[in-house]
Amino acid sequence: MKLQQLRYVWEVHRHDLNISATALALYTSQPGISKQIRLLEEELGVEIFKRSGKHLSKVTPVGKEILAVAGEILLKVEGIKRLSQDYKSPTQGILSIATTHTLAQYMLPPVIKTFATKYPKVDLTVVEGTTKENAELVEKGNVNFVLLSEDLEHSGNLVIMPCFKYSTHVLVLKDHPLTQLAEVSLEDVASYPLVTHVFDYGFNALDTTTLGKAFKKKSLRPQIALATGNADVIKSYVRAGLGVGVVADLAYSDIEDSDLVAISVPGLDESYQISIAIRNGSYIPGYMYEFIEFFAPHLTRDVVDEVMSLSNAEAQKNYFTDTDNQGYQPSHKYHR
Repeated sequence: MKLQQLRYVWEVHRHDLNISATALALYTSQPGISKQIRLLEEELGVEIFKRSGKHLSKVTPVGKEILAVAGEILLKVEGIKRLSQDYKSPTQGILSIATTHTLAQYMLPPVIKTFATKYPKVDLTVVEGTTKENAELVEKGNVNFVLLSEDLEHSGNLVIMPCFKYSTHVLVLKDHPLTQLAEVSLEDVASYPLVTHVFDYGFNALDTTTLGKAFKKKSLRPQIALATGNADVIKSYVRAGLGVGVVADLAYSDIEDSDLVAISVPGLDESYQISIAIRNGSYIPGYMYEFIEFFAPHLTRDVVDEVMSLSNAEAQKNYFTDTDNQGYQPSHKYHR
């Protein structure tokens, strides 16, 4: 068994069983990958992948277990490489982060500015996606960590650490009828088309997302005029009179959005958790510890190490329930 063979099966799995895409990503040939997978399967005496003609169709039950172990091995190997690099060049490296558009635009700029000033030789990449998409990226090892803007179930693959909380507001034009009400209810909001960030794209997400559940609890199913992950697009459509906007309070500024009115609505103004998620067992270079602490000062190196060392997701979750490390209100909210 060769490390290269484990890498091939892992990468094929990561590329949705597409050998062509895997070959392109690894700068090698399709026949070479197929041959090495066959040799590994022959050595182990089991099939890792089921085949349909010349194509891989699915992962076998034993293949899932093999892939899980292969992932752990490759993660440790990558950790050794990163540790060596961190020892030789502690101020150089690569840091990749996945997050939502709102956090990337309204929370990260001052943090990145501080980080880049101290670590100009670290190549930083920010990838934007939904909470679900971003969680998959860090689980597959495509990014170092993810900033989550919505609650995610703890799993054995991810270590999740709370940073701070935010709430959502309804946004309308100053002359909108909702501004005339002494108190605005969910029923009032649902009577107008919504322009909102549905966290998992698709209109059926009204049944599964935090936002959707708030309406469902009241037996309401509002009309969605536009679902987008871009808070600026939401505000633009509200300004165009196409609906009532629902955005995170992070994305609203009294000064820059003075033509809009932010309304707190019971049922929509609950607190949501911003969290950092790191793949369990990952090696964390020194500069990554610092980035995390720049973003969430209560997540010091000692705290992160202690949480990462805990044996299971429940213990990790309880750490923040049982201590004062439950998050803080950020001082680095950014507006252009």
